[in-house]
Amino acid sequence: MKSVKVHFPTIDSVKDFVNAVSRYPYEVDLHNGRYVVDAKSLLGIYSLNLAKPIVCEIYNDSCDELIKDLAAFIVK
Repeated sequence: MKSVKVHFPTIDSVKDFVNAVSRYPYEVDLHNGRYVVDAKSLLGIYSLNLAKPIVCEIYNDSCDELIKDLAAFIVK
């Protein structure tokens, strides 16, 4: 399992994120406080507070390609 923090500055960036994550078979969740949503769900992501960075949990250790695809959203 790998964890990264992601941020969505615009509504279109949420759609781009979901499109990128949906291309992979891995289970991916977003954690915001006590709330956990499926990262492949637009409605789930929109229910979170998008003003702050969100923890993205990828349930696969060999997910380097996905991490590269998400580079635009990852907060360093």
